[in-house]
Amino acid sequence: MKLLFLVLFLCSGLVFSQKTVPPDYKKIPEILDNPELLFPFIVPDKKYEYWSVLRNNPDPDKAIIYETQTPDFMTLNDPAPEKGFFQKCLGEDCFSYLLACEKDKTKYFFTEQQLRDFIGSVDNLPEAVLIANTYGYIVDTSNTLSSSYKTDEKHISLYVTKLTNSTNKESYLVTIARKTGKLEGKKIGTY
Repeated sequence: MKLLFLVLFLCSGLVFSQKTVPPDYKKIPEILDNPELLFPFIVPDKKYEYWSVLRNNPDPDKAIIYETQTPDFMTLNDPAPEKGFFQKCLGEDCFSYLLACEKDKTKYFFTEQQLRDFIGSVDNLPEAVLIANTYGYIVDTSNTLSSSYKTDEKHISLYVTKLTNSTNKESYLVTIARKTGKLEGKKIGTY
């Protein structure tokens, strides 16, 4: 009888200790788990004549991830930077960078901080997810503890994850200020 009580006690502790997402949070759409699909949703704070997101690929057609409409008079012959954001490896096709034209001058954004500065204020959910990506957080649509969000006038809150090793994932609640893009994160637990 004591053994049965002990087993029931331990099982109830497991059931009631499960972390859940509050009911006012919605599921992040699956398409937003890929950073390359988020760039079309950027609404920069500054007005640029043209901007594009590229990967370091020598083939110009394969290098373009996203671009706005190029003015007819514009020709870009600037070399690609040697580093970029979301660095995956060394060599070709390993990182992304942003190129913008402002007052007929080319400007590169190739660090995570520069990408955050380019985005500026957070206008929508894809921008919030992209900012979280620049801090190493990712959306994992297989679990609500890493793929949920809530928006209000001042913040966008996300449940996202960070990979700790090949088997463990840590869930975080991050809150991003819409006006400044500032991110605050709080570890929720491992799943």
